[in-house]
Amino acid sequence: MSSEENKSAAEWGPMRSFGRIKSRKLKPQQANLFETLLPQIEASDAHVTEALDSGRELWLEIGFGGGEHLAAQAAKNPQVTFIGCEPFLNGVGSALRHIDEVGLENVLILANDARPLLDRLPPASLNRIFILFADPWPKARHNKRRFVQPETVAAFARVLKAGGAVRFATDWANYADWALERFLACPDFEWPAQGQADWNAPPADHVTTRYETKGLGDCRPVFFDFIRR
Repeated sequence: MSSEENKSAAEWGPMRSFGRIKSRKLKPQQANLFETLLPQIEASDAHVTEALDSGRELWLEIGFGGGEHLAAQAAKNPQVTFIGCEPFLNGVGSALRHIDEVGLENVLILANDARPLLDRLPPASLNRIFILFADPWPKARHNKRRFVQPETVAAFARVLKAGGAVRFATDWANYADWALERFLACPDFEWPAQGQADWNAPPADHVTTRYETKGLGDCRPVFFDFIRR
């Protein structure tokens, strides 16, 4: 692996993989949850260390949108601690509402870019990573803003336990090809798919969100599960 691929997110500089961080005024309930709930479940160093020391499985969702998938997975897997990262504040507000309504106690939230968190996590600390319908940055000149890059794939390999998995989903054909190329170029990952049904059909444990059903991309949803060797 080249020295370029070994760089941390901080060393790679201000690559911004997301657009605006706020679109409209937060609803009163969401604004209140930012003040009351978020400080209790913020993915601070102390809270993340506590989660790591608990011995529970740790799953990470990068760019959770409105938090529907994050909350549903957390409700279905109470034995797992989830960390959700999302820089879009309206999405964070939506996720906080879901967490509050269900009374989830196994979720930590980082209202920011996930890359600094990846840099801080110790090796082999995560069991699963989800990157679902991330911003595709479809124009060629913007491809460098895509979250899946050689350096982030290398970061995933570092923080995942052996046998851990990254699930990548998109409804943009070019981003699917892009992600597949970069994960397969990393010797730490294998792709166990045997046929088209393995990536065209939603996995059994997938949670469909409202954003996914909008079909804003240029192809049917594609699901890749990459396994850490």
